[in-house]
Amino acid sequence: MGFFTRILGICKTKPPLHADCWSFKEGKVRIDLSKTPELAVSGGAIRLEGKALPVRVLVLASGNDCFRAFKNKCTHMGRRLDPLPDGPAIRCCSVSKSTFDENGQYISGPVQKPLTPFEVTVKPDHLEITIQ
Repeated sequence: MGFFTRILGICKTKPPLHADCWSFKEGKVRIDLSKTPELAVSGGAIRLEGKALPVRVLVLASGNDCFRAFKNKCTHMGRRLDPLPDGPAIRCCSVSKSTFDENGQYISGPVQKPLTPFEVTVKPDHLEITIQ
């Protein structure tokens, strides 16, 4: 990611290809896995914003039907987050490059607070993420 992209805080993780693949109701995000090819591969990710969602959400696929979700806001400067392409870590899209492990725990950078995780429940055809 380029320096100017980092200055502007532009993340690489995109919204889902199919905008209708998710919904938010009564504190739960529901993601239809048949409409999210991005989550079908280990290391895949999507960012969810809008639709009355009270916070931005980053959803990661870790393989073997394991998914993680975090508040998509770095605990340092509030910028969006991206998974690292070469491993199971997450990094802030800003110049500071605060980095977290796959569980959202601090690894490096100016921030030393962990990310805010959300509970993910895997169902046969969808994910449910509880937004606290």
